Amino acid sequence: MKLYDIQHGPEWVVWVVLGVCFFMTALFFSGRGSGLIAGFNTLPEKEKAKYDQKKLCRVYGAGFAFLDILILVMALGEKVLPAWFVYVALAAVLVDVAGMILVGNLKCKKR
Repeated sequence: MKLYDIQHGPEWVVWVVLGVCFFMTALFFSGRGSGLIAGFNTLPEKEKAKYDQKKLCRVYGAGFAFLDILILVMALGEKVLPAWFVYVALAAVLVDVAGMILVGNLKCKKR
C-alpha cells in the first residue's frame, strides 16, 4: 500500500500547506517572524530582551525548512512511498518541533 492509496481529499491542499510553510520559512530566515513564535510573542518586553531574536528566528526557520523538505518529499513521492511513511514523518515532525523548542530556549538566550 502506498501513500496515494490512503490519501483523502484534494491534492491542492498539500500544495497550499507547502506554500504557507515556505512563506513561514522565508519570514523566519529574514528575522521578522519572532511575533509568530507561540509563547515568545506573549512575553513581557523585559523577558523578550533576554533572547537574541535573530538567532531565535534562524532556529525556527531551520525547523520550518526541515518541515518544507518533508512535506515536499511526501507530496512528490506519494505514489512510491509506502503508507507507513506517515508514521516516520509524524515522528520526524515531533522531533523537529521538540528540537526547535529546546534549541530556542537553550541556545538563543543572550549571555
